[in-house]
Amino acid sequence: MFGTLRSVALCALGASNALAAVAAVKYTRCGTGPPAADLVATAQSMRADPQAFAAATTLNVRTYFHVVTTAAKQGSVTQAQLDDQLAYMNRSYGPSGIGFTLIGSDYTVNDDWATGNYDTQMKPALRNGTYADLNVYFLSDLGGGLLGICNFPENVSPGSADFYRDGCNVLAQSVPGGTATPFNLGGTATHEIGHWFGLFHVFQGSACSGSGDSVSDTPLQSTPTNGCPSSKDSCPRAEGLDSINNYMDYSDDVW
Repeated sequence: MFGTLRSVALCALGASNALAAVAAVKYTRCGTGPPAADLVATAQSMRADPQAFAAATTLNVRTYFHVVTTAAKQGSVTQAQLDDQLAYMNRSYGPSGIGFTLIGSDYTVNDDWATGNYDTQMKPALRNGTYADLNVYFLSDLGGGLLGICNFPENVSPGSADFYRDGCNVLAQSVPGGTATPFNLGGTATHEIGHWFGLFHVFQGSACSGSGDSVSDTPLQSTPTNGCPSSKDSCPRAEGLDSINNYMDYSDDVW
């Protein structure tokens, strides 16, 4: 269901404007580590018998946005940009029957929390809702050029450390209209939310054999995609081209 997610903009529309900014800042698309073995086993079971796991109805996710900035960057992300981010998410996941409703957004000024290095303090203070609710933390100074990182779903107890660890950290300027060119259309949040749902990178396993990302319509892919290629085939002996337009790859937002 998720393997065919595609972005909505054409590469040609943004590639020329992105070239200068790429040289200025080198971003790391995603800091999410490999999935746990039990999650991989679950994904493989779903691939083997997709009808057994098919959703009977559409899914609407209650969503909370938290903008955390340093004092120097206070006011750098507007509510209008957050609304555009939500719209991007809904366009992305809508074809798969998934929608997001923004329940609330809040703004916090904290120079430490804005770096993403104080999640054990920040998340318990800001998180809202149940484990079924999505919390996205837009951080002004997420370090090391990192665009985003998110935790895979787990079996957790409400109020536990793992419960509060849930949610996605996203570089604030990757929202639509931000300064993180060429990753400033909203694709980073969409990518990280994929991990929140339990999706892997399309190059999971970094090999041209095996189950890949465990989604039946995703061709095997051994390497992440960088930039804005017109085509790519990292596994030429396997069926299909690389999923360069899939949100779980690393392509630029200008797609």
